[in-house]
Amino acid sequence: MSEHVVVIGAVALGPKAACRFKRLRQDAKVTLIDRDDIFSYGGCGIPYFISGDVSESTALRTTAFHMVRDEPFFRDIKGVDVLSSTEATKIDREKKQVHVTNLKTGDKSVIDYDKLVIGTGAAPRKLSLPGEELENVYYVGNMHDAEKIKQGITEGKFAKAVVVGAGFIGLEMAEAFADMWGIETTVVEIFDQILPRMVSPVLAKMGQNHMQEQGVAFKLGETVTRIEGDGKVERVVTPGGTIDADLVIISAGVIPNDKLAKDCGLECGERGGIVVDETMRTSDPEIFSGGDCVVIEHAVDGSPFYLPMGSMANRQGRIIGGNLAGRSETFPPAAGSFVVKLFEKSMAGTGMSLGGAKQAGFDAISVMLIMADRAHFYPEKDMMTLEMIVDKPTRRVLGLQGFASSGDAMVGRINAVAGMMKFKPTIEDVSNLEVAYSPPFASAMDVLNSIANMADNALAGMNHGHGPDTFAELWADRECGDYCFLDVREKADAESFLEKYPEHWHNIPQGEIPARFEELPKDKKLVLVCNTGGRSYEAQVMLDGLGFKHVLNTQGGMALLKAYGVDI
Repeated sequence: MSEHVVVIGAVALGPKAACRFKRLRQDAKVTLIDRDDIFSYGGCGIPYFISGDVSESTALRTTAFHMVRDEPFFRDIKGVDVLSSTEATKIDREKKQVHVTNLKTGDKSVIDYDKLVIGTGAAPRKLSLPGEELENVYYVGNMHDAEKIKQGITEGKFAKAVVVGAGFIGLEMAEAFADMWGIETTVVEIFDQILPRMVSPVLAKMGQNHMQEQGVAFKLGETVTRIEGDGKVERVVTPGGTIDADLVIISAGVIPNDKLAKDCGLECGERGGIVVDETMRTSDPEIFSGGDCVVIEHAVDGSPFYLPMGSMANRQGRIIGGNLAGRSETFPPAAGSFVVKLFEKSMAGTGMSLGGAKQAGFDAISVMLIMADRAHFYPEKDMMTLEMIVDKPTRRVLGLQGFASSGDAMVGRINAVAGMMKFKPTIEDVSNLEVAYSPPFASAMDVLNSIANMADNALAGMNHGHGPDTFAELWADRECGDYCFLDVREKADAESFLEKYPEHWHNIPQGEIPARFEELPKDKKLVLVCNTGGRSYEAQVMLDGLGFKHVLNTQGGMALLKAYGVDI
């Protein structure tokens, strides 16, 4: 009798594992089980279906050659049997059986397996708020919810939306409502920044400011205490007040669906998630698992890591399919690479943020650079902000995050470093990284090389800079008299600030510093500013050589101060 592989879960990992195995072992029998009647879809595309960028929900279920991935497709094209609307309720490891229930008929049955794959994914984290049961309150966890939301929008039922949670999905949903449909949208987040733990407060503030410019409102550091309405949602209540709403999206993260695994005795992590080895095997060598229901190893510090990403699920599915067929393939540790579109700009990253690195025990610092993504003389270019996190004792690069208008250009830089993370790259590795160059695509000294050089200078004590957050604190305290704010741009650029702040704003162009340094007070901290931080760094080096002891370079200059929202 041919080998029978049973796969539980048919969204991302399950279909990939099933089809890869079937291609390698055409003689085997493969059964794919899913509790929903809509399966094998791109869940990460839901916000873009709701926004209207993707016009039809079926587009998220089609192949690149426009075939819908339904039961006949898997049966006739892939040779895989699908049991949809069927829930796996129990795994009997001793008998190697899966107990299932048909959710439409209630019929129960048992399926024998030789090898098993658990790809049960994740479920939205429930907040159990009073009023969650009201109409038009959604945890967006499947295509059915997405279609209901889209139908309500197109019928003009929603004018005011509240999104609970400022993670990836929350921000993407907020953009979908405000951009295409003009729905008044407010995001409520329990942390004091968007994308908590993913990016620094500085990058988060830049992203928030941009979204606010597009009409999205934010209430950060607040919790939702209840949802109110008469049958339908009418308002959301927080300690800070009441927000009118006729649509509420709760996007407070996800938790791994590991109950089946726990109930049958498979090893799971302390915080949830099925534990797998590098071959994606569970603690039972005949059972594999992957995708949003597993924990894997972090590439930076080796800690258990939960990363629910569709891209990762697909790659793991291929590994599982190969190993089911007898291969010896391994899945490497992950660096947590991500990108999220925020209207006309994007945020992306890999590895750890500064906060995450310090929490993991690293003696870390970060440097921030804003620079053109193409040659400065090329007419079509945009400014890109990058933040690099490095470990001081080892000079190892722990992470890289960025914010830019040209999302593809930034993702290219992030991906270049992401591919290096499992090899524990150092500053020198990125400083000397070979990248493709032509003026329409990059600078001769690429922004990646430049930020690594900046990190090198920081560790050497040559570049003692600060970010826009620190500048904002110093500027707010300018009346204390301890600081001299020195604009090292040409006088025409500094003129308006000299007129507005004659007591606090000073100007000596960088090239004139050797001849005019005696005009500067040596008993005050000199806070240097230029357009992007390049000239102020050169000026700082000059002043250090001239004996000034307290010189601070403002990383990113006026461009970063403006993006951060410093009131100046």
